[in-house]
Amino acid sequence: MNLPNTVSSKHRSASFLVSPGVALLLVLIFFEGASHGAPQKNKKNQSALVSSMAADKGKLKILLEGQLVGSEEFEISPLAGIWVARGATDIQAPGAKPTRVVSTFRLQSDGTPQKYEWSAQGEKKASGSVTFQGGVATVQLDLGGTKPFDEEHTFSSPLIAVLDNNLYHHYAILARLYDWNKKGKQAFPVLIPQDITPGTIEVDAKGKETVDGASYETLKLTTPDLEVTLYLDSSHRLMRLTVPVSKVAVIRE
Repeated sequence: MNLPNTVSSKHRSASFLVSPGVALLLVLIFFEGASHGAPQKNKKNQSALVSSMAADKGKLKILLEGQLVGSEEFEISPLAGIWVARGATDIQAPGAKPTRVVSTFRLQSDGTPQKYEWSAQGEKKASGSVTFQGGVATVQLDLGGTKPFDEEHTFSSPLIAVLDNNLYHHYAILARLYDWNKKGKQAFPVLIPQDITPGTIEVDAKGKETVDGASYETLKLTTPDLEVTLYLDSSHRLMRLTVPVSKVAVIRE
C-alpha cells in the first residue's frame, strides 16, 4: 500500500529511506492538503509551554491495522534553561527492512524551537539538522554519497511546531504548545525536517473521551483532508494517537 506523495518535487528528501509499508507510518501523512511555504499569520500567545511543560519519559508502541510494527522511546527534560527532547524509533513493517530514526530537539523555555538534529537508517542512511532563528529555519540535509546542502524557510511566527517522520513524541510537545487556557481552534506553522516540508496545522480541544475504560482529554489535528486525534491524561501527557485514514495507532506502554 502506498501513500500519495505529499512532498513537492522541488524538495530533496529522506523519504526514500522507507519502503511503502513503512511509509504508512510517516507523520508526513498528516500534511496531505496542507499549504506549503510560509504559513498564515498566527495569533499571539499560542504557547503556554513555559508554565505547563513537565519532564516526561516513556515508550510508545506503534500499530498498523492493529498489528505491532514498531516502538519509540523518548525523553523530554529541562537542561540549563531550555528543554531537550530525545527520541528513537524502530519500525519493522511486514515485508520491509527495519527502519530506525533518532532525534534530538532543543526548545527555548517559551516553546520556540532552537535546534533539531536527526539521523535515519533504513534502505539507506541520512541525517540532517535545522537551526531556528526567529521565524527562519535553516535546514541541512545529508543523504549520503552526495554533498550536503542547505535550504532556508521563513515563517510568520517563531513558534514553529516540528513534527518529523516516525517521531511521535513530537505530538506530546505540540500538546504543550496548545494554549489550554484559551482553547478553541489554534493554527501553528509546521516543519517536517526529514522532507524539508513546511505547512500549517489546526489544533482544537474536543473535550473528554473514554477509550478502553480510561478517560482522556482530546485534541483534534486537522487539514482539509486528514485528521489526527491525540489522547492526553489530566496532565496533558500524550497517551494515545490515532490516524484513522492510515489505520495507525500509537499507544503509550
